[in-house]
Amino acid sequence: MKKIANYIAPTLSVVAIVFSVAAFNKTCAATQPTNQVEAVSSMSAAPAGQPVDLTFAADKALPTVVYIKNTQNSKLQTVEYSDPFEDFFSDPFGGFFGRGNSGKQKRQVQTPKRVAAGSGVIISTDGYIVTNNHVVDGADELTVTLNDNKEYSARIIGADKTTDLALIKIDGKNLPAITVANSDNVKVGEWVLAVGNPLGLNNTVTAGIVSAKARTMGEGVSSMIQTDAAINQGNSGGALVNTRGELIGINAMIYSQTGSNIGYGFAIPTTIMNKVVDDLKKYGTVQRAMIGIRGTDANNYVDAEKEKGNEVDLGTMEGVYVAEVVEDGAAEDAGLKKGDVITHIDGQKVTKFGELTGIIAQKRPGDKITISYLRDKKKHSATLTLKNEQGNTKVVKNADMDVLGADFRPVSKAQMDQLEISYGLEVIKVNGGKMKEAGIQKGFIIQRVNDQPMRSVEDLQDAVKEASTSKDPVLIVKGIYPTGKRGYFVVQLQND
Repeated sequence: MKKIANYIAPTLSVVAIVFSVAAFNKTCAATQPTNQVEAVSSMSAAPAGQPVDLTFAADKALPTVVYIKNTQNSKLQTVEYSDPFEDFFSDPFGGFFGRGNSGKQKRQVQTPKRVAAGSGVIISTDGYIVTNNHVVDGADELTVTLNDNKEYSARIIGADKTTDLALIKIDGKNLPAITVANSDNVKVGEWVLAVGNPLGLNNTVTAGIVSAKARTMGEGVSSMIQTDAAINQGNSGGALVNTRGELIGINAMIYSQTGSNIGYGFAIPTTIMNKVVDDLKKYGTVQRAMIGIRGTDANNYVDAEKEKGNEVDLGTMEGVYVAEVVEDGAAEDAGLKKGDVITHIDGQKVTKFGELTGIIAQKRPGDKITISYLRDKKKHSATLTLKNEQGNTKVVKNADMDVLGADFRPVSKAQMDQLEISYGLEVIKVNGGKMKEAGIQKGFIIQRVNDQPMRSVEDLQDAVKEASTSKDPVLIVKGIYPTGKRGYFVVQLQND
């Protein structure tokens, strides 16, 4: 079984964020109430000081949560390994003076068949299911088992690593679909149930409360619901529901010292889920809006400055301190500056960075928002037009470029002046994929691909499409580093 963990502050503690998908092992991987009676049952409140009755919520949610099996077939892969003696005996100089290959060799290995498991939630009667990206990532086969033990083959409609959400589809009719509630209405202290398939124990329900909202966990997944309902490996992609059995979040990870539940679980709110699902259906990829700042909670900034011996008065201890304004971003266009404190978006109070990212995650490039902020303790407001990661408001169609595992945007005028170039695409993020395999890093500026100039992301997309259908699916990438040094890479679009 596969455990996905990131250790937080290892020098201080051994606390880990663990994605709760059942792990791979070495050999095999492991509606709203329909009548008055239901309505009264679902809304009935327990006497003060008495436990709330969660049986109605469990009855409503259990049939909608499914077991997902991710099968990765055995594959023949080419791997590189080092033999420190290989070059020494084949070359008397041991590869010195530029000869030899430093003992690096390639060979083909057969990977074992692997199986992992997780959970998912049926959101429509015709078979659309929401789960986590890490539950379905790398799957050659997906098998979905319903609460009544019926099995279906599933296909991936779309997936998004940043939000850790995926949308899959099974061919079914009149399936039990969960009612989706507005997670913005969830309150801290509210009773909730986590429904899923933890540790191989199918159809499991655990109870707890909402411990906090708008938690920022890692670089990608943000504005999460925190709960103390027990979540373990295999709960990933399962449902977090309220006392009416309505979906308020998709369970995604736990915060634990051991990888098992002795801490808190985190769920992706339905407000974010709804937008991601809609984007995946319409565009095949998420239309991610960017506000164009880097920042932190205002109180965290003040505390950090005090530790340095600096006295800071922002005029508030709530809001988002703007630590940096991104060049050519939406915030810069609207006149925001470093040191501003964002307090409201579209009239909605923002007290911390997680709340800001939660609001922006529901927007698309081209959407306009009104921001209220403090500058030198004086109130100001501005209207921003949100942009995409490429610095414009166009619909992003990068599904064909997913194999590259990177994000791009046209170079700014300042970059062109500094490097004395007239065009290029800056690599703004490298998540993995073929770009990382080729050695291309964040910050590199691509100028030509297969001898074609790269003036826009569309140019790169066209180059990928053309190369993918050719006899030799390779990208010859030429460009320049921010230092002015020239670079040259060969990107293999297919595995050997």
